[in-house]
Amino acid sequence: MKPWLVYILECADGTLYTGVTTDMEQRLEKHEKGTGAKYTRSRGPYTVLYTENCADRSEASRREAAIKKLSRQDKLSLTTHLT
Repeated sequence: MKPWLVYILECADGTLYTGVTTDMEQRLEKHEKGTGAKYTRSRGPYTVLYTENCADRSEASRREAAIKKLSRQDKLSLTTHLT
């Protein structure tokens, strides 16, 4: 079983999107096709700036919520610690 990941994408317009998945490659493909999150539709191409492994979906969801509360600068500072 693949671990749950929390990720931060940078969209072509410079905005940041945070999400969770068990398959980053597949999830990024969905964002690129426009079938990912509504927020990311028509904002591509995307760059994965950050991923973080989590033990389970619950932990990933809590971590995602915490990251979403961070300022843009704090989110970008996480990207220096890619996992």
